[in-house]
Amino acid sequence: MSLKRKIRFDVSILLLIVILGIISLISIGSAEAILGTRADNYLLKQAIWYIVGFMGILGISFFRNENIIKITKYLYIGGIISLALLLIFGDPVNNARCWFEIPHIGTFQPSEFVKIILILTLSVIIDDFHNKYPHPTVKEEFLFLLKVAVIVGIPSLLTFLEPDTGVVIIYLLITFVMLFISGIRYRWFAALFTVVALVIGAIVTIYFTDKNLFINLFGTSFFLRIDRLLDWSNGSGYQLENGITAIGSGGLLGFGLNNTPIYFPEPQTDFIFAVYASNFGFIGSLFLLLILALLDIKLIMTAIKSNNSINKYIISGCVAMLIYQQVQNIGMTFGLLPITGITLPFVSYGGSSLLSYMLMIGIILNITKEEKRYLNV
Repeated sequence: MSLKRKIRFDVSILLLIVILGIISLISIGSAEAILGTRADNYLLKQAIWYIVGFMGILGISFFRNENIIKITKYLYIGGIISLALLLIFGDPVNNARCWFEIPHIGTFQPSEFVKIILILTLSVIIDDFHNKYPHPTVKEEFLFLLKVAVIVGIPSLLTFLEPDTGVVIIYLLITFVMLFISGIRYRWFAALFTVVALVIGAIVTIYFTDKNLFINLFGTSFFLRIDRLLDWSNGSGYQLENGITAIGSGGLLGFGLNNTPIYFPEPQTDFIFAVYASNFGFIGSLFLLLILALLDIKLIMTAIKSNNSINKYIISGCVAMLIYQQVQNIGMTFGLLPITGITLPFVSYGGSSLLSYMLMIGIILNITKEEKRYLNV
């Protein structure tokens, strides 16, 4: 049997992940140099999480995605329970309860896995709806959207209360893209945009005209989140200014490995791109952007070629999540977008986020394997 016959999944996707893994370890090692004594073995931990992630991909390869789909509702229930327990037992960090503290291991962030679970859950619901109603009426679509709103609304509310507004935005974006791909009537999107615009307009108006009323209506926590979100436009802030300086001073080829000339907070997570860009300059940054773009394109092409509608929905949700996080993370590093704490997938430090992405890649590789089996290649 030829090697091509033995390896049925798309090796190019796995190769891109390996390259991103190398970039991640190099960048996190450089971030440790910035942090000095404040570094907490981030490089070693990230290497371990990558090993665990590849083991997760291997484990998923032994299961067909249809078996994972069958337990989606139980995964969803487990995700909701974990988010609820987090609000009660989660260890507060900077007034946020986003993580469980696991002794000798680190932290566990349920919302990272809920993103993947939500993609699977919505894929099943959308596919079931279209199978049941090939030509749905307006009423049937409306009831379906109400069901989707409840399913997405529960984890969104729990995550918002942590608070983690950035992840809530990802939940909503995933939902929007998957519904758009599903082919429901476009009038629903027009209505949604109108409602969202009115709500945001009202909130922003109250924020700028009467801050005391805003705090009385929505609370201090929400006020501080809105204040932080809107403050990005003035381009000020110690972290942002130093991050931009580090990127700009890198020039064409950068300062070299472990040579970032200026300190800025969270170099291993939120501002990992600034670390990489200062080390490897404009050319290195273009290389990273190319790898990210190739990964996105490969996933999009996989969805286009798929003959299974539920696979298309799964990949569309994954691509929406990845592209948004890529644009948001890199954009906020340059001051083009607000700083929301969104990490760069496969590059930023983080056990929960990395493991969830690797499990996602395992599911996508299963899809490519199923497609090759379907085409008998």
